[in-house]
Amino acid sequence: MLTNLQQQPADALLALIKLHNNDPRADKIDLGVGVYRTDSGATPVFACIKAAEKKLLETQDSKAYLGPEGDMGFVHALMPFVFGKNDPTLGGRIDGMQTPGGTGAVRLALALAKRAGIKRLWMGTPSWPNHAQIVADLGLELQGFKHSSKGGTVDMDSLRFAIEQAGEGDAILLHGCCHNPLGIDYSNAQWDEIAGLLKAKGLLPIIDLAYQGLGHGMEEDAYGLRRVLAEVPEALIAYSCDKNFGLYRDRVGAVYVMMESADQVQAALSNGHALARAAWSMPPDHGAAAVRLVLEDEALVALWLGELDEMRDRMRQVRGRLAAAGTAGTVDMIPFGSQNGLFSIVPLTPEQVLAMREKHGVYMAGTGRINVAGLTMGNIDKFVAAVADVTAA
Repeated sequence: MLTNLQQQPADALLALIKLHNNDPRADKIDLGVGVYRTDSGATPVFACIKAAEKKLLETQDSKAYLGPEGDMGFVHALMPFVFGKNDPTLGGRIDGMQTPGGTGAVRLALALAKRAGIKRLWMGTPSWPNHAQIVADLGLELQGFKHSSKGGTVDMDSLRFAIEQAGEGDAILLHGCCHNPLGIDYSNAQWDEIAGLLKAKGLLPIIDLAYQGLGHGMEEDAYGLRRVLAEVPEALIAYSCDKNFGLYRDRVGAVYVMMESADQVQAALSNGHALARAAWSMPPDHGAAAVRLVLEDEALVALWLGELDEMRDRMRQVRGRLAAAGTAGTVDMIPFGSQNGLFSIVPLTPEQVLAMREKHGVYMAGTGRINVAGLTMGNIDKFVAAVADVTAA
């Protein structure tokens, strides 16, 4: 029976990693892998996490099962940073559970939506590739709309039209900040409008907040999420700590459910527990425990926020240097300066992306998506020159 399984295409990003590793050129540039890097090219363990792990090593007295909900201390400690410090539960209307990374959170949020009767999901494109893969695997219908215009700004007309066309019982997936792969985010005024449109239409918002703190700051990056939640009766939120705590391989995430009334929350979460039990049984504990210990310690919180500031400032510096280049061949570099987070798309053809790799040793996804943290003060000029060369040819 297993011979019925057909060969699947290799993951393009994993293949790119292998190609980069095998390239002997000393000045090669890796812009493919979506992890933060310092100006020296390292992806360090946060100092706050090191301190929390030391404390965990000294105090943890059991490795017994936690259950499908995971570390609820972690889930609740995170909530004031996500939903606001005044009342992060919105009067008991919000609660959550731990998931294996942001991917697990997205998967569980969409599975909960399907179990609740959602059949169709609206999503701006392009989006993180795994979004569409999860939607397809769950058997949901996907309807796309353009996230941005050619000028590198949000395409609000396309979003308005999508919401207008959506039917009763539909859901819409929105990036909370630091859009992957475009880096093009909604402004606060646009979030205000979106919140009103969703309220009027009665759509279920599913907000993927995977990069909080990497755009403009923890509070600033939560504006859109909080604005939507202030208007709608129900929502699902997928959250990742993999990026803003540097816990990529530890897979630390959470899914939150907001219901119209507090007495509905536990019924909704019981479905999340059942789905998690059937999928991964329970999430890994170590990374979430470390995050919990950070968030329970004011000194470690201050250390963490300082480390986030350094990450964000470095990416802003890189983006500023790109924008200062003006143009590179036929590519306008100025919009990169106003975009947010780890990712942006350089408008190159597949042939030009290949030329970047073969001729200049610059590795990026076939779509032209780059991880701006792969650029440093030492290699930006080479990158800009390479873009100019392949687009001028």
